[in-house]
Amino acid sequence: MIRLQKAVLTVSFCLVAGGLTACSDSNTEDLHSYVEEVKARQHTKIEPLPEFAPYETHLYSAANDRDPFTAPVYSAPRSQVASGSGDGVTPDFNRSREPLETEPLDSLRMVGTLERNGNSWALVRMSDSTIHRVKPGNYMGQNYGKIIQITESEVELTEIVPDGLGGWMERQAALALSE
Repeated sequence: MIRLQKAVLTVSFCLVAGGLTACSDSNTEDLHSYVEEVKARQHTKIEPLPEFAPYETHLYSAANDRDPFTAPVYSAPRSQVASGSGDGVTPDFNRSREPLETEPLDSLRMVGTLERNGNSWALVRMSDSTIHRVKPGNYMGQNYGKIIQITESEVELTEIVPDGLGGWMERQAALALSE
């Protein structure tokens, strides 16, 4: 067994020595010539960074300018504000608001009608799926809309909206039956 180990060790040493002799300087001539060629190449010069003009600051004087974060307020000439074009129409600010006046008219949906003893009611659904029964004289929408008439296909109402000149004007609107 010891002889076998010595034989394996001798063979291994011979193989390693033979492998190292294969890496002699005679086969690396082309490598040395390539390295010399790369070293002899002309080095390119790196161009300097361009110079930038300094940033000019602006001093914001808030006392003289309009606040950029608020919407501008346009005012009409005094003669137009005083007269207005509303023909004396104003909403009743003293009455208590009804539940359907908390949402805009375009978010409300008419889903049906009821009729009993000659009285008509419309069924109106709010965006939270709550259904309310309304009749002529009730209010709905955020523009003080008063219900004038209820038919099988729509609810007709009159809204009171600002006229843009400091007054109010009436506008006809309708809420159609949703399919």
